[in-house]
Amino acid sequence: MAKPKSSRALKDNEAKAVCRMLRVSPQKLNLLAQLIRGKKVETALADLQFSRKRIAHEVKKTLESAIANAENNHDLDVDELVVAEAHVGKALVMKRFSPRARGRAGRIEKPFANLTIVVREVAAPTVAA
Repeated sequence: MAKPKSSRALKDNEAKAVCRMLRVSPQKLNLLAQLIRGKKVETALADLQFSRKRIAHEVKKTLESAIANAENNHDLDVDELVVAEAHVGKALVMKRFSPRARGRAGRIEKPFANLTIVVREVAAPTVAA
């Protein structure tokens, strides 16, 4: 017997996308997450398009995935979407060793990070005449 289906974790006007195991440190990835947090999706996509950071391409793909999820799975209006949340988490860290002088070894850590982007549909403010 299967377990009962859990209720949706997000609100009805939200959609999310998760990108796991990005080969970048969480601290560097968080700089890009701060760049797009709270912006409209068109502005956020333009900022990522012209960012000089190496990982900006992967962040842009994740944001586009969240937009596609909002449009196709939840029937949200793409023109009204805002990046509600963009948070970064730590994943595993690969440890490598590099030979150093006098028989010693230097430890090199190669961190990975997870990225979660939540987009929310906000109603356009109605202008009262």
